[in-house]
Order: sequence, then C-alpha cells, then structure tokens
Amino acid sequence: MRRRDFLRSAAAAGAATALGPRLPDAFARRLPGGSILDLPASSAPIDTIVVCMMENRSFDHYLGWLANDEAYLEAGRSRYGRRFHVDADNSRGYAAPDGAVFRTFHLGSDPDFSNPDRGCGFRDPGHGWDAGRAQRDGGFLAQGSRNDEFALGYFEAGDLPFYAELARRFTVLDRYHCSVLGPTFPNREYMHSAQSAGIKTNAFPNEVGYPTGFTWPTIWDRLSAAGVPARYYFSDLPTTYLWGPRLVSISETISRYFDDAAAGQLPNVCFVDPAFVGDLRTDEHPHGDVRDGQRFVFNCLKAFVESPHWERGLFILTYDEWGGFFDHRRPPQLHDDRASRDDQENFGQAGFRVPTRLVSPWARPGFVDHTLYDHTSILRFIEWRFLGAPAHRHGRATETWYLTERDRHANNIGASLLPANPALEFDPGDLPGSAPASPPCPAEPLAARGSPPMDDFERGLHNGYFESVGLRDLPSPVRVS
Repeated sequence: MRRRDFLRSAAAAGAATALGPRLPDAFARRLPGGSILDLPASSAPIDTIVVCMMENRSFDHYLGWLANDEAYLEAGRSRYGRRFHVDADNSRGYAAPDGAVFRTFHLGSDPDFSNPDRGCGFRDPGHGWDAGRAQRDGGFLAQGSRNDEFALGYFEAGDLPFYAELARRFTVLDRYHCSVLGPTFPNREYMHSAQSAGIKTNAFPNEVGYPTGFTWPTIWDRLSAAGVPARYYFSDLPTTYLWGPRLVSISETISRYFDDAAAGQLPNVCFVDPAFVGDLRTDEHPHGDVRDGQRFVFNCLKAFVESPHWERGLFILTYDEWGGFFDHRRPPQLHDDRASRDDQENFGQAGFRVPTRLVSPWARPGFVDHTLYDHTSILRFIEWRFLGAPAHRHGRATETWYLTERDRHANNIGASLLPANPALEFDPGDLPGSAPASPPCPAEPLAARGSPPMDDFERGLHNGYFESVGLRDLPSPVRVS
C-alpha cells in the first residue's frame, strides 16, 4: 500500500476486523413521545414522502464523527436522557492479507489524497456479492475485499457541512442497513420492489432473460392500483426503466420535480435520483465528487422545504449500499423469500449500514433511532400510509399490500416520526462551505488500478437496453450550484 506510513500499528491488531456484536432487536419499540404509527394511517400528518437515494457510502465512513461530537451528544442527553448515544466509530483497525494492520483515517488529512472528494488514483472499493462477504468475514482489507486503503478513509463534519447539519438537526438511523450484501442494482431493486428476483449483480434485464424489462411487481404498481399519485424523478438514467415500458409513465426528469415542488403539485410518493454518469454525476459514487452530491441533495431538499408540502412532508436521504467503505457493525439476517443457509444464495443477508437521515417537521430533533431498518422499511411506511398495511404486525399472508416477505416483515420507518408538536421552522439557507467541484479523475490511473471501463448505469446505453424501452437521448444535464 503506497499511502505514506498509513498509520501502520501492531497495537491495532486487537481492533482488526472487529465488527462488533449484534445489537438487540428493537422491533416496534416505543420511542420518546410515541410515534405517528399510534394514529390511524388516514389521520397521519404526512401527505408527501420524498425518497432520495444516493450511492455507495457507509455509516461510519460518513457519520462516524458523530460519536465524538460532544455538543451533539450533550444536546441529545438533555433532550432524551443520559443514555442517548450514536453507534458510530471511525477509529478502527483492519488487517491486510499479510497480517499488517492499518488504521482508518481522515481523507482530508493525508497528502497522498490530493483529491479526497473523489479518491482519484485509488480503486473503487469492492461492493459486489463476493467482496461484501469477504469484508464481512475478514475485514475491509481482507483477501477478496477488492479494496485498497481508500476504503478505510472517512469524512469529518466540516468536509460535508450540510450533511452534518442534517444529522445534528433531524433524525439519524444508526441501524439502517442496505437490503442486500451486494451492489447497486440489487439494492435499488429492493428499494422499488422488495426483491431482486435472485439477481446478484448489476445486470440489465436484457442480460438476464428479461428482454423488455423486469416483470415482477413494484411499489409503483401497488400505488397505481390504489389510485395513489406517485412519481419517480430522474437526472439522467432512470432506475424505473429496469421494469420496462410499464413504469415509463410515472417517470419524469428532475427539472419536473423542481417545478412540481414550487407549484405545490408533488404527488404523495416521490423518488428523486441523482445523475449517475459523466462529469456532472451527482450520485457520490466513487470517483464522483461527494460535494456535488451534497449540492444535489441540498437543492432537492431546499425545494421541498420551500414548497407547500413541507408542513406535512417527509424527506428521506439514504444510500443504495455501503460502497465497500468500512463500517464496524456486522450486517444482520432479515426475512426474505430467498433466505438460505447457503451463504452464496442467501438474500436474507443484509448489507452494511448506510447513512440514512429523516428530514421532516415530524422527525425528532437531534435524535438517533436504534431500530433495525433496511430499504424495505421505507416501503413499509408507504404501504401503511397509503395501502392499508398494519402499523407494526406482519399482516396475513393473504393480504395484498405487501410485495414480498421482506417488506411484509420489515420494521416500519414511521416509528421514528412524532404524532404531534411538529417543528415546522427549518431554513436551509445557502449551502455552507460550497466549493467548485474538483476536476474529474484522469482515466489512465483508474484503468491501471483495475476499475471498470464504464459505469454500470452507462453500460445500459451501450448495450441498447435504455433505447429499447424508449430512452433515446439523455436529459440535458442539470448543473448543481
């Protein structure tokens, strides 16, 4: 490993690969002041839900600094009692295959990282099916992890100040895991449909036997059948097009989101996606600039807060998967139609934690929810609010609101929201610490370190899939400012 010194320390051996014990399950736990789930769904004060899913960042990698933020912890203890805490840790040690142990480090503090916001010159950390299992079992530098030292880097609050403000001001979920210990597409498929139909890779439908798109049902189908207004807004390549022409009608470009928000015409359920390809990508996937992603989220949230929807709205910021970056908590097993004792076929194996925050007048201020969630916990809340699902219990197998056993058994993310006394005032102001995006990473060093020749989403343009379902031209890029 070429990083100077890299904090090599034999004394760190005791911390190597330490993923920690499992936290006790907190299903249907009572949070301070009750929750919105104590109300009938029809009376719940949330009419508009916006889900923003970014790319490839882990909880400790982004929010580990919270464990050392004394002002944040003291404010939490004064509100919620002396046991208030956040399960975060950005000071760990992990063993390389030769037995040497390396410490995690602040990305902005090392001169070898001339571009820490992108990670230029380093491998995109491993986050595939096999790499995730190597990281789970042996640590984030283990044989098969597909990682170099970049995967042990972390950000501090000052690096992404708006994200830090959201964490301090609203609710952090420190047991929110991505749905699958695998890459982007399966996790995004779980977000839209509570399954990936046994697909483990970033395969496009026409590569795995679905020439006109995936055929299994999605949350969009359930909402449409119930007459619930819903729309997916995309920046360049639409995830919903993985299901072919049938979801084209609910898909609009991101510029329409800003128009709808300003006009007070957002539907009840909205998903917003960043740009996934090119120099203007805003998804935070390495080797994109994380500050561009922060700007994208800032603009989407600001539009929502300034719209008539804010007072009865919820904005959920989450990430598709951990991206190969370190996190100290071992991922749990969850209910799933494809749960298996064979680890290589086990879709009940959740992935590592991702930095999810709930932003709403109805979110507990400066709070940490320790309930176990995954992407389908968001579906569970949507199903309760609009489709007749029970608040907590699993429901009967004959009921039609759920998609798979995963969302049927998922903890409802609405348990985090207050039933009364909203804190309506929130002024996003201007993006703090905004700086121009850094130049894109040069192609040659990335290819030399084994990175793929093109982004997985971009591959769908080259293999003809997006054109086959009607997307012949990308939307005009939306610059973040």
